[in-house]
Amino acid sequence: MADPTKTRRYETMSGIPLKNHYGPHDVRPYEEIGEPGQYPFTRGVHETMYRGKLWTMRMFAGFGTPEDTNRRFHFLLKEGQTGLSTAFDMPTLMGYDPDSERSLGEVGREGVNVASVEDMARLFDGIPLADVTTSMTINAPAVYLLACYIVNAERQGVKPSQLRGTLQNDMLKEYIAQKEWISPIRPAIRIMRDMLWYCTKEMPLWNTISISGYHIREAGATAVQELAFTLADGIGYVQMGIDAGLDVDSFAPRLSYFFDVHNDFFEEIAKFRAARRIWAKVMRERFHAKNPRSWILRTHAQTAGVSLMAQQPLNNVVRTTIQALAAVLGGTQSLHTNSYDETYALPTEDAATLALRTQQIIAEESGIPAVADPLGGSYFIEKLTDDMEERAMAYIRKIDDLGGIIRAVEDGYPQREIANSAYHFQRAVDGGERVIVGVNRYAGKEGDRIPTLKIDSTVEKTQIERVKDLRSRRDPAQVDRAMNELRRACRGDDCHRDNVMVAVLDAVRAHVTLGEVCDVFREEFGVHRDPAFL
Repeated sequence: MADPTKTRRYETMSGIPLKNHYGPHDVRPYEEIGEPGQYPFTRGVHETMYRGKLWTMRMFAGFGTPEDTNRRFHFLLKEGQTGLSTAFDMPTLMGYDPDSERSLGEVGREGVNVASVEDMARLFDGIPLADVTTSMTINAPAVYLLACYIVNAERQGVKPSQLRGTLQNDMLKEYIAQKEWISPIRPAIRIMRDMLWYCTKEMPLWNTISISGYHIREAGATAVQELAFTLADGIGYVQMGIDAGLDVDSFAPRLSYFFDVHNDFFEEIAKFRAARRIWAKVMRERFHAKNPRSWILRTHAQTAGVSLMAQQPLNNVVRTTIQALAAVLGGTQSLHTNSYDETYALPTEDAATLALRTQQIIAEESGIPAVADPLGGSYFIEKLTDDMEERAMAYIRKIDDLGGIIRAVEDGYPQREIANSAYHFQRAVDGGERVIVGVNRYAGKEGDRIPTLKIDSTVEKTQIERVKDLRSRRDPAQVDRAMNELRRACRGDDCHRDNVMVAVLDAVRAHVTLGEVCDVFREEFGVHRDPAFL
């Protein structure tokens, strides 16, 4: 067996060198760090933090038909979950109806299939939308799914102004990392702009964009790169809103963030603290926001899916617990804990319950929520927070020099940086320099056998029959009018007169399907092809 001391790394996962110990000379004056709930919010966004309100336990759920996921929603709410989070399948994420040849074999496999406002009604059946907060992890077709949510709420008697929740709707990170897109970058950003304009005017309680570092990290970025590229995306979206004629304080308080939480415990805590401090400074000094709520970075967090291993899967329970602790000690406002079986399939009910119980034990038994930022003032944590901030700002300045985040993404800069980091990490794992317990050290002869959730072919058949039935029942004249108006809006460029969000709402009311709306985008804007960045 290899000697662990020969390969042990004395640096963070981002490559920040670590000293043997830290002292008073390593930290900045306390007044620069600040108090919880005060600028620059290093120590948390609220003075009382979890004494005032626990983080939202928002477990990600979605599989099969809308009814399948609806039952999981009700189960999780019954078990103590405090917010809904929706995972969609690949056809929905890519903007295809279930009867498209591109959807074959994928319907309901990786999330729930939603192709119409009727599917949205099935998904939230028995759930009063005025009383819950809902997160939807959807990007390229986000405008359609939000429209379905609004129309379904209207049918419950709930106005758009009453709806509370979050839409991921972060296209820049798609081009950087996740690669689930429809149109080229600039038309996609234009659709986001129209959504931001509409939601700022009509949905004051809704978070229109959840700026996502999660998928950037899952693609192989370091914690520093996740922090830098995610905040750079946020800067780009703020500029987008200002360019659309919106006052920064009218929409910035409703932007939110979504970060990954990996295994490097202290680096992850420092990442959350540095993120809040950078964002507060950017909003106050760069964009001259006057409302203190515009300075606050509010975030959802999810434990790292990429850290879960198929070998010895019960080890994933430990990994998730460590990551959840880091998120809470870092001051997240919302948290999803991954299930230990997700390397094999979608989570079983038992595995999802254990993941939720992990959060509940931290909340109710650990004593951590009693004190705001309990690690604040630690010489190590404060120095690591400073290091994270310094290195992230170096990336942000580089992106500014390249002409901003959209130009940087078009040039492939963040993509190359992430690819290089992923390559070096995998080399370190393969060489045994980076230890993965149960994989390249302490590996057993056989993996543990665990039950898995299986999705059968009847889900696809059901969803295909439903979308065909819907097309046969709707008014063709209304559909034609709605589709023509959507095309006209796409060809314009005024968020007042040619607002794509407004046109999609009318299309949803006419029972136009997801694939039909997204086909208009493909026809009018073209289809994005990922260039090769060398």
